[in-house]
This record gives sequence, C-alpha cells and structure tokens, in this order.
Amino acid sequence: MKRHSTFENSLRQKLTTREIIPFIGVYDVFSASLAAQFYDGIFISGFSFAASYYGLPDIGFIAWSDMVAFVQRVRTVLPHHHLLVDIDDGYTDTETACHVVSLLEAIGTSAIVIEDQKRPRRCGHFDGKQLMELEEFLPKLHRVLATRREMLVIARTDASEFDDIIRRVRGFAQAGADAILVDAIADIALIKTLKNEVNLPIAFNQIAGGKSPVGHLQELKDAGVSLVIYSTPCLFAAQVAIEAAMKSLNKNDGLLPTGKGQVDVQSCTAILKDNMARRNQK
Repeated sequence: MKRHSTFENSLRQKLTTREIIPFIGVYDVFSASLAAQFYDGIFISGFSFAASYYGLPDIGFIAWSDMVAFVQRVRTVLPHHHLLVDIDDGYTDTETACHVVSLLEAIGTSAIVIEDQKRPRRCGHFDGKQLMELEEFLPKLHRVLATRREMLVIARTDASEFDDIIRRVRGFAQAGADAILVDAIADIALIKTLKNEVNLPIAFNQIAGGKSPVGHLQELKDAGVSLVIYSTPCLFAAQVAIEAAMKSLNKNDGLLPTGKGQVDVQSCTAILKDNMARRNQK
C-alpha cells in the first residue's frame, strides 16, 4: 500500500492547488497511453470499458474482476498519472464494493466514483434510471469510506428532482465523501447551489450527446467545478476513425493509405516503447 500512497496524496493535494482538474475517459490501455500524452488525469469509464471489453452497452453487467484487471494494466504503463475509476454501484452488495475498493487502492487508484443507482442500471444520461433509497445507499457509502485509506471517494447521485438532489448530496457530505457528482445536470447553474450546500469539490461529467451542457474549462471553473470527467472522447474518436479507415480501405480496393498524417508501424510502436520505458521505471 505504501508504494502507491503518492498517487492518492498528490491528487488530494492538487485539489487544493489546482482550480480544476480534467479526467479523460479511456476504453483500453492503448487509448490511455495516447490520452496520457496530453493529460495527467485518466478516467476509467464504465461506458467505454463495457463497449471495448464486451461490445455491449453500459447496463450494469461489468464484472468487478475485469475492471480491476483493466486498471492494473493501465497503472502498469502509466505509473504516475491520476486514475479515477468508475465502479458503478460497487458491483452490487456492500462487501463486494469494499473488496473492490481495497484492490483498487492497492493498485494505486487515485479516486473512485460510486453511485446510487439500482440495478438494472444504465448510462446516467439515459432515461429510466432507478435509484436506491438514500437510507439504503448511505450504509454502503459509509463502509466504502471506512475501507479506503487515502483514495478519494466521489459519491454520485443520478437523482433528477432538485429537492432529492439536495437531500442526497447533503447525505453524501455528512457521510464523509471527498467530492460530489450529480450526473446528467441539465443546468450548470446548479453547480453553484451544490457548492454552497456542501462546500466540497464538485465533479462534472461531460459526454457527447448527453443531457448536460458542454463547456470550456474556464466556464466550468467559474461555475465551481473542481473535477471534469470526459467519459467517452477516446471511444467516440476511435469509432469515427475506424469507420473512416474501413470505408477508405473498401473504397480503394484494399489499398492502405500512406503519406502525411497517417499512422504507420513505426509511429505506433514508438507509443508502445514509451509504455515499456514507463513500466520499467523504479
């Protein structure tokens, strides 16, 4: 545990020195390697992982062991980045949630997001979500907070009614959560209200086509956001690029594109060699 304590401590400290910290959602280790060239915060996105690993939508069937193994692979090649991990509801019961939290902290995870959705769950930006009663979720949150040592815990609610949001956010703060996330916020003005209610760092989740408005970092910072989660930019970019490459290959009778702006085996291998070098750092 001691080996990884600097990851959690440095993120906790950075929240006091940096006004806003972006986390880029990735779908596999390679996309994490690319995102890491530009950002020091990496978000292990449940939506992206479900799509990449299973080829299925994010509806709550991710096995905790698959997620932990994925985080371990990312941490191996990115030993000094902040890793924020989406663990849904903690993968059902409280004991499982605490076990996963212990394993992720041992790996060197910087922070987790745990939510109050019932199963079957769904992406926070889709309709039809069901919520646990606050009195049902809080004991799990208390146990998770008692289990972690240094890792930050972001408590997420998927509530949509104002009074229910405020009630749940207050409950999360009283339980000792390190930060708050209200998913699928339709009006960014709510951020300032949340900040006044709990005086904790506020996380904000942006996803293309989602219910929340998109905004520049400056705009979000002015609204009171401390942690910006970009859930799916790598996954969506890969979809566009792969589809375009397949259309080109099909259109040009199987001729591979060459020339300026094209990735080749040398440039791709250079990224992989960088991963090896970071993995071998002491």
